[in-house]
Amino acid sequence: MSANSALHIAVLPGDGIGPEVMAPALEILRKVEATTDLKFRFTEAEAGANHYKATGKSMPETTIRLCEEADAILLGACGLPSVRYPDNTEIAPQIELRMLFDLYAGVRPARLIPGVPSPIVGADTRGIDLVVIRESTEGLFASMGKGTVSHDEARETMLITRRTSERLFAFSFKLAERRTARGRSGGLACVDKANVFKAFAFFRGIFDEVAQRHPKVKADHLYIDACAAMLVKRPWDFDVLVTENMFGDILSDLTAGLIGGMGMAPSADIGDRYAVFQPCHGTAPDIMGQGKANPTAMILSVAMMLDWLAEKHGLEGAVEAGERIERAVDKVYADGIKPFEFGGSNGTADVTKAVLQAL
Repeated sequence: MSANSALHIAVLPGDGIGPEVMAPALEILRKVEATTDLKFRFTEAEAGANHYKATGKSMPETTIRLCEEADAILLGACGLPSVRYPDNTEIAPQIELRMLFDLYAGVRPARLIPGVPSPIVGADTRGIDLVVIRESTEGLFASMGKGTVSHDEARETMLITRRTSERLFAFSFKLAERRTARGRSGGLACVDKANVFKAFAFFRGIFDEVAQRHPKVKADHLYIDACAAMLVKRPWDFDVLVTENMFGDILSDLTAGLIGGMGMAPSADIGDRYAVFQPCHGTAPDIMGQGKANPTAMILSVAMMLDWLAEKHGLEGAVEAGERIERAVDKVYADGIKPFEFGGSNGTADVTKAVLQAL
């Protein structure tokens, strides 16, 4: 792809505050477009609880086809507590997209931005900069919609396969190598429960096999319970963690809590061909329409998208644009912007305007 070709972005605003944080993300991309050689073409599509309520489907086939054709997928936030499937589970197109497009690597960065409060004593001086890589298609989530429930018991089955685990670990070591090149320690730890479950011993064994092909990365193992305890004591000791789907779901929320909460936590779900970028937070219907939603996680997800597009298409300008967005976000928080969740009065419009100006 040439630098002047328009990158086609599928835009799925979703439910609740999803559309409210998506709008700033698109404004940021238009500012990038105006100040670089990068060009974007946006196509919006339906997905989420509101669409399910109206049609009986979480996503129409047209949305799926759009995602297949796009260069990348931007997702706001989907699901509403009051709208559920007949089995009482929530509408979750984000999980369905992972399964549909084999997005096995869930990348959840946790970086403490200057000026953002952390509940961890010492984090403001030591810093937090780590990544949780969550396998996103298997594990306990492979049982979604397939579990059995009787009067006396309920069963769900965890699935771990060699093919997916090998790709996941190859991706994780590559990310650790990239972080080393950018000045981080480059350490990678496999988080599991291999002392109790055969499935996790299998998972760990594959990790060790892949580790032999990446001798420059310090490879380690941690049990999930010990890892959780260590994260809330010394998060600055961690660099990259890779783990099973459910463990990753929990750890990524925990690490988001260390850096100011879900409103500060971007994410990506990446496969061999497709990728979805979205904030870690939910739809927050309690603040919907009030202008209080913090768009930072969505904006930082855009930066992640640009970095991925740069690698996919060889667009050096996209790498630089993503880094500019991160620096702009850092600047506005260092300068004192304070969203509602931190006890401040800066809403969606304030944060968006400040980041645009910093760009």
